[in-house]
Amino acid sequence: MTLLSERILNMSESETIAMSRRSRELKAQGIDVVNLSLGEPDFPTPDFIKDAAKAAIDNNFSYYPPVAGYMDLREAVAKKFERDNGLFYKPEQIIISTGAKQCIANVILSLINPGDEVIVPAPFWVTYIEIIKLAGGVPVVVQTGVDTNFKFTPEQIEAAITPRTKMLMFSSPCNPTGAVFGREDLQALAAMLGKHPDVYILSDEIYEHINFVGRHESIAQFSEVHDRTIVINGVSKGFAMTGWRIGFMAAPLEIAKACDKMQGQFTSAASSIAERAALAAVLADPAVTIPMRESFEKRKNLVMEKLSAIPGFHCNQPEGAFYVFPDISFYFGKQFNGKVLHTSADFTDFLIENAHVSLVPGSAFGSPNCLRFSYATSEENLLEAISRIENAVKLLN
Repeated sequence: MTLLSERILNMSESETIAMSRRSRELKAQGIDVVNLSLGEPDFPTPDFIKDAAKAAIDNNFSYYPPVAGYMDLREAVAKKFERDNGLFYKPEQIIISTGAKQCIANVILSLINPGDEVIVPAPFWVTYIEIIKLAGGVPVVVQTGVDTNFKFTPEQIEAAITPRTKMLMFSSPCNPTGAVFGREDLQALAAMLGKHPDVYILSDEIYEHINFVGRHESIAQFSEVHDRTIVINGVSKGFAMTGWRIGFMAAPLEIAKACDKMQGQFTSAASSIAERAALAAVLADPAVTIPMRESFEKRKNLVMEKLSAIPGFHCNQPEGAFYVFPDISFYFGKQFNGKVLHTSADFTDFLIENAHVSLVPGSAFGSPNCLRFSYATSEENLLEAISRIENAVKLLN
């Protein structure tokens, strides 16, 4: 008889974290692994943000902040939403958390009751499903494919709505596909959801600043859904601040208060020093993010050019974030050394064992025919990884 709860036993481990751990284990054995499994910018945090953190230490920001975050940071985030997105929130509607992941967990645990259905278009970020399950909710997965650039339609979402539907959650720019929903896409979605006033929307916009196709658009801008949309964002991706662990959300006041209450019993506030660093980032001209975005776009173009030359890699054209999500089902049924590849997990196992390249299987994102390729690393690493993959797949027959 196990001592562990059914809650933890029913929870899957994050496959991105698992693959990264496997890469570290192989590296510890002296094996040269190119790790493309984690979604983390390889750029350093900008100096002006680090300077703000150093000043915070010198100015003795060493005490507990308010659970929801320092008021001046919440005010700055509200101004950021107005400045960058045309969204209007009061500081009381903003909650600062230990990363966007905690923001999402706060929302789900505050809104979802056992048996409530949450519509999640696939591919989805690996954590969405597990947080829904943790709350006792029922994930309702809507499939998309590479030939439609992994974009779902309002008709697909409406077909999935039932009397038990409580929420739709999605990301744009999307992790893992790089798909970006433009204004017309979101306007059509909002118009459909306007007919379903009991459905909340969780819009994960953490990759806002890594967008290759124009201005970032948020579904929260539309009056039909503004008062039941929760916007998730943060500084991790756009400002290369993953380790600082600062995310933020904007929500209807009742939901923001509930998340404040939830966070108060889990972690309390985020790090005081990290909050002061985030303040500098949020107040900065968004133009400071352009050089990193341009570097990512250059890498994306390189990866797309090289991957398209490998037979069996069927890719969409990513419009944001820093991932390519090819369909590799061409290789299912092929084998090497007597081992047949049946799934994307089999394929990623084959690659890490024989090419020493670490990728994440698409099954982790709800799309078992695909795999996630992160190009948040140097061009040198990317070229080496693709060369290894190209040579490895020639071993399959």
